[in-house]
Amino acid sequence: MSHARSRYLLTLVGALAMMMVLAGCKHKPAPAPPAPPPPPAPAPTVTLNANPDTIQAGQSATLTWTSSNAQQVQLNGSTVDNNGSETVSPAQTTTYEIVATGSNNQTANASATVTVTPAPAPPPPTPQPKVESLADRFKQNVGDIYFAFNKTNISPTAQETLQQDATWLNAHPSVNILIAGHCDERGSAEYNMGLGDRRANSGRSYLIQLGVAANRIQTISYGKERPFCTEHTPSCWQSNRRDHITMAANGDK
Repeated sequence: MSHARSRYLLTLVGALAMMMVLAGCKHKPAPAPPAPPPPPAPAPTVTLNANPDTIQAGQSATLTWTSSNAQQVQLNGSTVDNNGSETVSPAQTTTYEIVATGSNNQTANASATVTVTPAPAPPPPTPQPKVESLADRFKQNVGDIYFAFNKTNISPTAQETLQQDATWLNAHPSVNILIAGHCDERGSAEYNMGLGDRRANSGRSYLIQLGVAANRIQTISYGKERPFCTEHTPSCWQSNRRDHITMAANGDK
């Protein structure tokens, strides 16, 4: 084989080898695409409710909260469970804040306000019944009697009064009385002193007839010396012609 032919064959073999190499490069598989980034962490959520949301001072309310996707939950700055409840008793209207923090430091907030109203005023104390004294009861139940001009007899109206007086006195047998006879300003002092005495004894006798013990009744006459009214009129004179009955001694309580 000639030298030239040998060189030709070597060149041809080299060319074929190069072509095979190039052909192999064209069929090399493409590299795999890079992995996609992980999806973002879900954002946290949180809710907060107060029940009831209006209370009176001294009462309580319940705070209830729920959260999701949270790594930490704080209620008014204090860490709490992700879901829970708490009883609060604020002294004044208060707004409660809750914050939920997720894994990517995202936060969610919620709030609830508890309104505090003043407590109602306590009812006034039940008034205690007034305990009336014996003297008060005497004045309410024992009355005076009145006379016509220059008379000592007991009129029908005076009889009714003395009957009421006797009923009360007989129910309180330890009470003694003083009957003071009075007159109007007309006539002499001496005459009126005697007239007042007769009037006092007239009232005493009638009460004795009604069952009041005689030893419980004293009498005195003031005549015209202690008038109840000082005007010089018929109505004033009428008010002065009387038996004035008062307690002479305390007895029943």
